[in-house]
Amino acid sequence: MDFFGGTIRSLESSLDYATMKNRTISNNIANVNTPNYKAKEVTFNNVLQDELSSSINAKRTNAKHIPFQQNGETKSFHISTKNNTTYNHNGNNVDIDKEMTELAKNQIYYQSLVDRINGKFSSLQTVIRGGN
Repeated sequence: MDFFGGTIRSLESSLDYATMKNRTISNNIANVNTPNYKAKEVTFNNVLQDELSSSINAKRTNAKHIPFQQNGETKSFHISTKNNTTYNHNGNNVDIDKEMTELAKNQIYYQSLVDRINGKFSSLQTVIRGGN
């Protein structure tokens, strides 16, 4: 049974992305002085936006009705290495200011996702309690 029409799954995928991005940024920061280290980044295929824009909740009330096609493709993210830049004399390309900015943005993004999931579960809890 799906109480929220896929919203929880979309938010879960987004949290997975934010977690992986945080790990990747932290790894970049930890290797800021490592010779020849190349910064990595996580790219996300706009899971949340795609899910929200392509989800049409339609019910067939008759077997003769044309079914709505939902995109069953699994959305994901991947880590890529930035090989074509060098910021330091030792071959390292980690820009600490950029990484710190990305880390702060990602933390805000993660917290907003957690708040949204908490709101969904709070709504469910209110229904279970009978509206109180």
